[in-house]
Amino acid sequence: MTAVVDIDAAIGFVVAHGDAVERARLSWLRTGTPAPPEALDKAEIGQSSDGGWPATWNSDVASVDATCFRLVELDDLGALGRPAARRALDWLAAAQRSDGCWEEDEALAGTAPEWARPGDPEARLYLTANAAFWLTVAGLDARAAGPLDHRVGGAYAGVVHGAAQALAAQLRPDGSWPSFLAAGWLSAAVLHRQQMFYESARMKAVLAERMPKISPADAAWLAATLRRVGVDDQEWTMVAARRRLAETQRSDGGWDSDDGHQFDVHATLAVIRAFR
Repeated sequence: MTAVVDIDAAIGFVVAHGDAVERARLSWLRTGTPAPPEALDKAEIGQSSDGGWPATWNSDVASVDATCFRLVELDDLGALGRPAARRALDWLAAAQRSDGCWEEDEALAGTAPEWARPGDPEARLYLTANAAFWLTVAGLDARAAGPLDHRVGGAYAGVVHGAAQALAAQLRPDGSWPSFLAAGWLSAAVLHRQQMFYESARMKAVLAERMPKISPADAAWLAATLRRVGVDDQEWTMVAARRRLAETQRSDGGWDSDDGHQFDVHATLAVIRAFR
């Protein structure tokens, strides 16, 4: 029997429990309805003068991780072509290091969570995959990439290519990687768009094997990430993710977030983004 995710129930959960920005995200994902100005203003608030967004755990220094999280919201609002998102993408591109990777500012060392800790090689690989993914996505959006730039990553093509080479270099013979699980699906998405299909498939095979134990929120993030770069929803990793999400959808239509129930709507929106 095919696993079924109840999208109508998920939509109802977001309508019932989401705030104004989250409901605007839902409207864009469902029907492409432009977000109202007040929702866009709220989603863009707090941007640093250099273009990044600071993390909640440090309000003074722009964070790669926090900026990528904010881009998730802006993408769901159809706002990657707006000036705020363009400044953020430009900031990410400029923050790439000579080896093709990203790290958080050393000023964040005392407060950053483990997945963003400066100097940690696992955090470096995760942040590189995350930043490269959003610069890749920018190239899929004509409003962000520019109408005459059809390269993967658009205006950020060289940056994304360098990042993809750095990610592929970390791939182990068995298809695994020396970092957090999320680095796997973010890297697989980047490599897929670079037409490095063999490397991407090896990572997706590892992810599919781990799917039965992946949290609902991670399954949602994985599925939304792969779909955003054009992986078919009938591809076997996506089928495994849909099965996991069907098994873990709650009776109220939502899914549990790993970061507390205040983020359950965010996790549910990721499912809608993946399987709308």
